[in-house]
Amino acid sequence: MYERILVPTDGSDPADGAVEHAVDLASTYGAEIHLLFVVDIRSAGQGEWALDAEAVFEAGRSHGETVVNEVADYVRSKDVAVTTAVRTGVPPEEIHDYADEEACDLVVMGTHGRTGLDRYLLGSVTEKVVRRSDVPVLTVRTASSD
Repeated sequence: MYERILVPTDGSDPADGAVEHAVDLASTYGAEIHLLFVVDIRSAGQGEWALDAEAVFEAGRSHGETVVNEVADYVRSKDVAVTTAVRTGVPPEEIHDYADEEACDLVVMGTHGRTGLDRYLLGSVTEKVVRRSDVPVLTVRTASSD
């Protein structure tokens, strides 16, 4: 049923929950997991880092490599094939493009459990991916830490 499962990750608890579900599915169907970290280009224009966007992107790429490599080690320990990628861009767009380019047939993503005003003001990468995706998106809800 599934051959390539995309798991966007940022190293957070919700993303880790999504990895657990993806590993279970990949084990069941003999699928490969694709881990993707997206360095958000919108972060370069904020705060004290605004003057050195390239430094922000390089730090983000380095952090992203660390995240996907640590998660990939876990996935491999469960005897599941894994591919990793780090991209720079707007996360929902990069996730959608990666899924298309790699012919992923499922996206598994965590949610932060935001409700009310937080959700309205902040939006949700997961929600944007769900709305645009041409393939099924499994969302793994994580309770808010509030």
